Amino acid sequence: MNHDFLKLDKQLCFPLYACSRQVIRLYKPVLDPLGLTYTQYITLMALWETDHISVKQLGERLFLDSGTLTPLLKKMENQGLVRRERSQEDERVVVIHLTKEGKSMKEKAAEVPQQIVSCVNLNQEDAIQLHRMLHLLLKDLKSDACVLET
Repeated sequence: MNHDFLKLDKQLCFPLYACSRQVIRLYKPVLDPLGLTYTQYITLMALWETDHISVKQLGERLFLDSGTLTPLLKKMENQGLVRRERSQEDERVVVIHLTKEGKSMKEKAAEVPQQIVSCVNLNQEDAIQLHRMLHLLLKDLKSDACVLET
C-alpha cells in the first residue's frame, strides 16, 4: 500500500498550522506594549466593527467556542477593555460592550497591521489571492458541509 499521502509535506493542514503559529508569533512583540495577546487583539477588532454583540455572535465571528471566549472576556473585562452584561430581552444572552479604554485601544493599535505586513514577504497580488482562498476555505469549513464520523 502506498502511504505517500501521509507525508507531512503533502498535507494542506500542516503549512496552514505552521504559518498560523509563525504569524501569531510575529504579533507578540507588537502587541506586548499594548498589553494584548493575539486573541484579545482579534476580539477587539471584531468589537471595533460591531460593538454590543452577544458572546455567541462574537464566538461565531472569531471561530472560538465559549470555553475559550468566556475566560478571555473575563480577563479583558478585568483590564477595563470590555463590559459584559445580560441582555434585558433574554437573560441567558450575555452582550459584550467596549469600554472607553477598549475604544481608545483602536487608535493605539492603528499601526499593528503595517508592522506585521512589513514582515511578510508577499507581493500584493499574492497576498490578495491568499486572503481570498483562506476566506473561501473558512466559509466552506464553517458550513459543516463535511461531518466526519468518529
